[in-house]
Amino acid sequence: MIERLQVSHLRNLDNLSLKASACNIIIGANGSGKTSLLEAIFLLSRGKSFRHHQPKRYIQHYQPATTVHATLSADRTIAIQKQLDATTILRLNQNTVYTQSALTEQLPTLLIDPSTMDMLEQGSASRRQLLDWLVFHMKPGFHSQWVSYQRLLKQRNSLLKQSSSLSQTQLNELKSWDKGLANHAALIHHYREQVFDAWRPFFAQSIAQLLPSYADQLSLSYNAGFDATKPLDEQLNERLSQDLQLGYTRIGSHRADIHVHWRSNDDKSKPVTDNAIKLPTLKEQAANVLSRGEKKLLITALRLSQLPLLLNKQVLSTQFADQEKSDDVSIKDIGSRLDLSITPVVLLDDITAELDGRALDILLSTLAKLPCQVFMTSLTEDVIAFINRYWSYSTVFHMKQGILLATE
Repeated sequence: MIERLQVSHLRNLDNLSLKASACNIIIGANGSGKTSLLEAIFLLSRGKSFRHHQPKRYIQHYQPATTVHATLSADRTIAIQKQLDATTILRLNQNTVYTQSALTEQLPTLLIDPSTMDMLEQGSASRRQLLDWLVFHMKPGFHSQWVSYQRLLKQRNSLLKQSSSLSQTQLNELKSWDKGLANHAALIHHYREQVFDAWRPFFAQSIAQLLPSYADQLSLSYNAGFDATKPLDEQLNERLSQDLQLGYTRIGSHRADIHVHWRSNDDKSKPVTDNAIKLPTLKEQAANVLSRGEKKLLITALRLSQLPLLLNKQVLSTQFADQEKSDDVSIKDIGSRLDLSITPVVLLDDITAELDGRALDILLSTLAKLPCQVFMTSLTEDVIAFINRYWSYSTVFHMKQGILLATE
């Protein structure tokens, strides 16, 4: 959990310092710096902004760098500095580290904001990242496999772009890379599949709460990005001529995706007779069926269902050994069985603009039951009374032009 946070030279946050609690509310007008505060926490955790990938877009004008520093529970400290040329300096407990994953492990962040509400209609990258965020935090061996796979993929694509035909030396080199890609892809798929199977019952519970009328019609599926029953290098060899024409690798772990499917229910209101015509069950992408408001609830369910899974690692070790028992794990059973050394941080940006009162009620009541830290923003103070129903104590920050005016 973040105990203290310091941010310098990020957008309109010049030199901001705050002492945080389990539930933190930032009140302010548009452009006051509320979202920038969440952006700073996200940058510290992920090494990138959720608004712009180029540091020069969020570093203050006429400043060479932005720095975010946090003191976590158990006196741990983490810090990141991003310079205009994208040079990054990372520190963990005052020591320089060279991979963002070292900080990400210490500070898991989950973002729910208006910019994430188009995930179902966007390409596969955002949905794949949703799964990989979970896998990263739950399977220690995943990250190294993913990094090695990405390195080989970059080399392969670079070679494919050079020419539509390759020399024998280049073909031998490509064959070696493909073998490496296949080995990494097999392990990446193994990790993803295990975590995905554990995630599905939690997703079903969230859907039952947020979209109860669709509880029996929505389902989650995972696509590996290639035929997982065959070695990836064999499939890459079969598609080599097409890959050379296009200049990139079309299948593999980098093409994995998750989908939410909608399945029609039989009309149970009609009497069943011998002559009754049974309509076929229709299966469709949920994004093509649900309304805009329903899709917001669905995406909230996707993200919200990840928290109890992440927090329930001890139970999951049993699940992975016996998958048949995974449906028996309930969100209600989590609290007393957790290792609380690392606390997830949930960032809710102007959430009242995206969710109605009922959905917000379910979201906040669920979060309040879980050992996570929450930072949420709002335009008005009306939300405070609503939040106080679920947290016995919350810290309220008033933001104006990048400055914290008061704390209650």
